[in-house]
Amino acid sequence: MLQSIRSASQTWLGKIVLSVIFTFLIAGVAIFGVEEFFRGGSSTTVATVGKTPISAEEVRTAYQNQLQRYQQQLKRTLTPEQARALGLERQVLSQLVTEAALDQKTADLGLAVSDAAVLKAIQEEPSFKGANGSFDRTLFYQTLQRAGMNEALFVREQRSVIARLQLADSTVAELPVPQAMREAVHRYSTERRSAAVLTLTPAAAGEIPAPTDDELKSYYEANKASFRAPEYRSLNLLVLEPETLAKPDAVSEADARTAYEANKGRFGKPERRTIQQISFPDEAAALAARARIESGEQPFEAVAVSRGVDPKDLALGTLAKSELFDPAVADAAFALELNTVSQPVKGRFGTVLLRVTGIEPGDVKPFEAVKDEVRKEVALRRAREQGLSETQDAIEDARASAKPLAEIAKERGLTVLSIPAVDARGLDPAGNPVEGFPDKDTTLAAAFRADVGNDTEALRTKDGGSIWYDVVKVTPPREKPLDEVRDEAVKGWTKAETDKRLVAKSKELVERLEKGDAVETVAQEAGIPVKEVTDLGRNQSKDDLSSETVERIFVTPTGKAASAPAGEGRAVFKVTAATMPAFVPGTPTDTQLVNSLRTALADDVLGQFLAEVQKNAGVTINQAAFRRALGGEY
Repeated sequence: MLQSIRSASQTWLGKIVLSVIFTFLIAGVAIFGVEEFFRGGSSTTVATVGKTPISAEEVRTAYQNQLQRYQQQLKRTLTPEQARALGLERQVLSQLVTEAALDQKTADLGLAVSDAAVLKAIQEEPSFKGANGSFDRTLFYQTLQRAGMNEALFVREQRSVIARLQLADSTVAELPVPQAMREAVHRYSTERRSAAVLTLTPAAAGEIPAPTDDELKSYYEANKASFRAPEYRSLNLLVLEPETLAKPDAVSEADARTAYEANKGRFGKPERRTIQQISFPDEAAALAARARIESGEQPFEAVAVSRGVDPKDLALGTLAKSELFDPAVADAAFALELNTVSQPVKGRFGTVLLRVTGIEPGDVKPFEAVKDEVRKEVALRRAREQGLSETQDAIEDARASAKPLAEIAKERGLTVLSIPAVDARGLDPAGNPVEGFPDKDTTLAAAFRADVGNDTEALRTKDGGSIWYDVVKVTPPREKPLDEVRDEAVKGWTKAETDKRLVAKSKELVERLEKGDAVETVAQEAGIPVKEVTDLGRNQSKDDLSSETVERIFVTPTGKAASAPAGEGRAVFKVTAATMPAFVPGTPTDTQLVNSLRTALADDVLGQFLAEVQKNAGVTINQAAFRRALGGEY
């Protein structure tokens, strides 16, 4: 999270360390805070690492942090079953165990991070720097406040993170990469091949007669699964989103104008000011300093120096009013004339004097041009803050009294979405996607777990809304009779017969090439053009050859022939040449290869080291407590 870690993440070692050790920890600290993350609020111990217990509260909090992070990345809600399928709970517990084991190891080795090192890391963290590129204490506290943590806890956690990184660094730094490994990878990646290729199209199979009834029936019986109709479900859905309840027409012009004035900067380019600030212990000191500035006794910069502030660090940055965390400072700064000094301002973090050294005029759209947009935003906010929760509760009460969704929707002025038939993939019986399906992945999975008449729980959407659903009808999967799928079966049989003939034809041609017949002779007699393909790279498609066909060419010895599928046909080929450049140690390419291989080796070594650390520390898991800790999620 800190600059030292950010810098490390740009190197091969840092990427390994952060990906193996700190992925879940950093997500929890940076996004959701550390206070709850490290507080053992329950007496139940889920795991013990050496002498360090891991509480149920730690597990629950870490799990919630990581679940929210996944949902933010996927931009949808994950059900408990989906989270379990991802192995989320095991990942979180494993991470907590690893962190505890590493903390114990750093303590055993006497590793420590000085206050100065932690302070420097915090001051160099880009997230805490203002527009002028310097550490911004106001921004720092603002960030901590949003994360719900205090400075002491944040500093303690960063000290632990840096110590873990140092331990991992010392374990895998400067690993040697054997030359034999580099040579093998060089040969694999730089080899180039040439081949003579004959392409058999479906036309080479000749005319395929229509199948007899017995042939078609035999094919159908052997491939019944491909003609099986999936399970379909008929659903009723009641979707409640803030947009459903929002009533822009009910927002008065006065309310809309008030909202516009409060967020005017969003409707164009807001006015921005370059603001300088000097902090003082009290109002009297600020007044005295202002008097000296106004009288010309001391310039603004000299007063800053006397307060221990480097003149280069005076500026808060060039900011819009909405970007200033402290309302008192914002109001005072944007009321100042250019190059004038304010009266003492009592802000959230003490008394300050301000000076504006630059003004960039704003260009904001007038209210009349955006009033419809503003009304919509106000209506949405009101729906989220007032009507949404009230309506959700009312619908839940109605569901508890066994009212059908259609009746509930009619009473609330809402609309029920009826879906006559949908399969688990979201397709209708014609194979087309069902349009307008809300939060399809989550809703479909829930609907296909429920049964007709089940008392289903509402699903929450990422916007805070709800989806209620009823399974009206279940049409079980069935085998379609041959008469229903005759045309599809005929196409399938014809394709299979064509493939069989092409395989036989390609086998015949390969046998001739293996016996020593010239490629040109074989191609001429078969009535197939021959094409010489050169400079083929491993796993790379070229011309009409797919990467799979090229890979088949690379596993065939030079001078030998073989065949492989090629689209709807087959490719018959003879490998004519294989070349590769000589391996030269120390070249830029070799250096790049060393860095790449060192990353892979370091990954393996670090994984073994972490396993050994945990083994030496001793890890015990209370599975019952672990299940109870996440009982609310499962």
